[in-house]
Amino acid sequence: MPRFCANIGFLFPEIPFLERFEAAAEAGFAGVEFASPYEFTAAELRSQLRAAGVHLVLINSPAGDRAKGERGFACLPARTGIFRDGIEQALDCATSLDCKLIHVMAGVPPADLPYDTALALYATNLAWAAERAQTAGIKLTIEPLNPRDAPGYLLRTQEQGAAIVAAIGRDRIRLQFDIYHCQTAQGDVTTRLEKLLPAIEHMQLADVPGRHEPGTGEINYPFLFDRLDELGYTGWGGCEYAPLGDTLEGLAWRQRYGV
Repeated sequence: MPRFCANIGFLFPEIPFLERFEAAAEAGFAGVEFASPYEFTAAELRSQLRAAGVHLVLINSPAGDRAKGERGFACLPARTGIFRDGIEQALDCATSLDCKLIHVMAGVPPADLPYDTALALYATNLAWAAERAQTAGIKLTIEPLNPRDAPGYLLRTQEQGAAIVAAIGRDRIRLQFDIYHCQTAQGDVTTRLEKLLPAIEHMQLADVPGRHEPGTGEINYPFLFDRLDELGYTGWGGCEYAPLGDTLEGLAWRQRYGV
């Protein structure tokens, strides 16, 4: 069974962000994750982590201006310097907060850039970042995103992600398998999990449609959890969903599924 961590960028929206660490701990989570730590000082975040007694499992590399559609810079030819600066910033932040995983955002390539060119630049930048991360004792992950929520995003399928992981090396970079994105973009979640598990370092979950709690949509989570047990997955599972109502009431799914 995955060790569930709270994505506090999504959960507990009813309270201010810096209060969500304690709320996650009180709800029984031993770990938290969130995309962007860059709006706060490391001291502020470290204080909240220590006070709550929770572990920071995962952060993202800087994504840029989401309002402008930016989702990272790794595949953008004119932004290599910005990408490298962002990786250094993410590594400094992760080191300060004792976080061992960084999800590297791929980016949305311009429409006039051939896809293969963008993909080659992405792989080159990832290889550079993986070397820097390995020196820091931190592992990188990459995550395919579905085209409905992230139009134009470079990394679109689990198989693309696994191929890049294989090319760079599983000792340096791994796959972040998001069940919600996989179901939305491709389906056949269980078969893909079974095939790609050796490349997977981290998982995230939400139901489809709506990206709400497990049990609110079409995904058979009891079956998936049982299959993950059979496959021997013991990594983290990030609860990256938008609660339908009150976060604590919505967390009743854990009792229903025996987790």
